[in-house]
Amino acid sequence: MNHAIAQRKRELEAYLAPTTIDHAELNAFWDAALSRYDGKPLDVRRERTESPFNGVTVDHLTYQGFDDTPIHAWFMVPDVGRGADGARNPLPCVVLFPGYTDDRGYPERHAGWLLQGYAVLAVDVRGQGGETGNHLPLRSGAVKGWVSGNVLEPERSYYHAMTIDAVRAVDAAAAQPEVDGARLAAVGASQGGGLALISAALNPKVTAIVADIPNLCHMDFGVLNSSSSLAELAQHLKRYPERLEAALHTLAHYDMLNLAPRIKVPVLMSVGWKDPVCMPETVYAVYNRIEADKTIKDYPFSGHEVSEAQNRERILFLRERFR
Repeated sequence: MNHAIAQRKRELEAYLAPTTIDHAELNAFWDAALSRYDGKPLDVRRERTESPFNGVTVDHLTYQGFDDTPIHAWFMVPDVGRGADGARNPLPCVVLFPGYTDDRGYPERHAGWLLQGYAVLAVDVRGQGGETGNHLPLRSGAVKGWVSGNVLEPERSYYHAMTIDAVRAVDAAAAQPEVDGARLAAVGASQGGGLALISAALNPKVTAIVADIPNLCHMDFGVLNSSSSLAELAQHLKRYPERLEAALHTLAHYDMLNLAPRIKVPVLMSVGWKDPVCMPETVYAVYNRIEADKTIKDYPFSGHEVSEAQNRERILFLRERFR
């Protein structure tokens, strides 16, 4: 086929952006960062709350994230999968990460996953739209939003705190007795898609990934072109142009362009070709570097959105992986 859509698809499949940090340096950074949390208590607390669903228990769960910030979440378990003795069999679980400025929402938001018979851990992202605060001290000024916080210091940056929170969300889910640790997916869209990818790259407990229109991808390109969270960094660098190289070096530690080889489990991604936020070049730059079993769904006429068609693809993908 030689029409414009097929040509664009070939261009994206061939798009190979250069990595932006030395591989050994990146691995050393993350090995050291993650080792500091080995064995650190999650301090998981669960409190039963009123459920809007018959046959589903809903708990308000908190766990300790980076810098001991309590991360708030819903942990929801459908009343399915009981054996002949009435005991509950462990269930597959999806860990759900929200988009930028959003939160875990009401439990009703996640009914589709509960109908599949999955346990659900739906988490906030620190400081954004939910109950979760942010203990991270700002050591310098930042523009509106969150992502420019401490952007010159990789291990003190907002990106670092957010990433460790996501990694520990997976640990918190895996630690629940209702969860089958062999069937644990990281799922999200936009910011949530980026967190699904990076949590899987850094936590081997993830067994499948659904990352729709993900951010944290080809972030240097995004700073230059994106209209959303990375535009905050662009605004910061407009004010402080001398900080460009240091800021890009920090971003490189959290860019899935560089972390893609660490993904070892099946992944479903989606991309809207008209997306001005998580542009197709950024998504494909990462997808083309993933070496694990992978699938990408293209939506040439979609912007920054997850369509009903893609919602079905997500369900079918995890149904196959959770058999």
